[in-house]
Amino acid sequence: MVPGPVANAAEPAPLLAFGARVAGDDARTRVVVEFDRKPDFSIHYVANPIRVVVDLPETAFGLKAESLEPRGLFEAIRYGGMGAGSSRLVLSAKGPVAVTNAEVIEEEGGKSYRLVIDAEKVDQPRFDALLGDQQWTGSVVAAKTDRPTIAPAEKGSAFVIAIDAGHGGIDTGAIGGATKTEEKHVTLAFAQELVATLSRESGIEAFLTRDKDVFLSLPQRVQIARNKGANLFISIHADTLKQKDIRGATVYTISDKASDHLAADLAQRENLSDEIAGVPLQSEPAEVADILIDLTRRETQAFSVNMARTVVSSFEGQINLINNPHRHAGFRVLQAPDVPSILLELGFMSNKDDEKLLLDPEWRKKVSGLLAVAIKRYRDQAVANGG
Repeated sequence: MVPGPVANAAEPAPLLAFGARVAGDDARTRVVVEFDRKPDFSIHYVANPIRVVVDLPETAFGLKAESLEPRGLFEAIRYGGMGAGSSRLVLSAKGPVAVTNAEVIEEEGGKSYRLVIDAEKVDQPRFDALLGDQQWTGSVVAAKTDRPTIAPAEKGSAFVIAIDAGHGGIDTGAIGGATKTEEKHVTLAFAQELVATLSRESGIEAFLTRDKDVFLSLPQRVQIARNKGANLFISIHADTLKQKDIRGATVYTISDKASDHLAADLAQRENLSDEIAGVPLQSEPAEVADILIDLTRRETQAFSVNMARTVVSSFEGQINLINNPHRHAGFRVLQAPDVPSILLELGFMSNKDDEKLLLDPEWRKKVSGLLAVAIKRYRDQAVANGG
């Protein structure tokens, strides 16, 4: 008899990274991460800026923030989930580096394992050679799953809305000034509330681009919306500024020229999400990269502006808005050519009053309700105008 397949085999639990440390100087630096089980890993290099990328299986990072505080050769160290059962550690270097040794050492008869990474300073030609010799797609997800097709799905009778919780996984986003809460958790909590609110509306179908703490590249977010035939794309964020007295919500639309310095600076920060996660920018699909100069998106842009103005109108007198609350800049996450898109900054996590509201479930319900009113108003206008 031929044995049958094993039914519903349980997925392996994520690894646990429970300890870490960094030691060294500007010539040599060692990074050590402790795991509960033996981790498989691979190491790659990314240029502009220079980073060492360590890909891991899905990992729960139970680390103290100070344990991976950058020093020596590295000016920033980030870690988190990358989707498709994978996680990543990104070491941003001050200059050209090379990993001279990387190994896993068993501790106490298999009770724990140490991943030890030794790096040293090298010259630019040596780093360029390391880059040229490696074979790497730049994306763990792309290596494990089929890339979604860019062609949009056909739209059905329901008005379909993609709700995009900004940041996630390795990309934490802004950090709360008082509570140190990470933006990725604030945006997901609000996005979930908004989808629940919209799902109670007749004729509206809302979905999340991400429903857990996982990294999605900016082009992936655009693709998910298009693949599901979205009529509208709303990306949720919460900003931070050095000026702690500035507060209130802002609605952004896409433009090749920023409306002001605040919009330009925000777009620059938000567009770094893929870089933070160690994704080379050249891996972006050509169609998405060229959207800003694509004249076919003019009609879509007009619908986006209409949506932004409708949101501002719904919010006025109900929640705090900054001066000139509708602004625009070159946000890569708003680049779908055929899906009207806005980026909603709910408030400033650098302002203690805004931060308190952003963490308040009742405030989330109130704002979600106001946003749902704006969406229904926009939907009625868009349908009437053939949108």
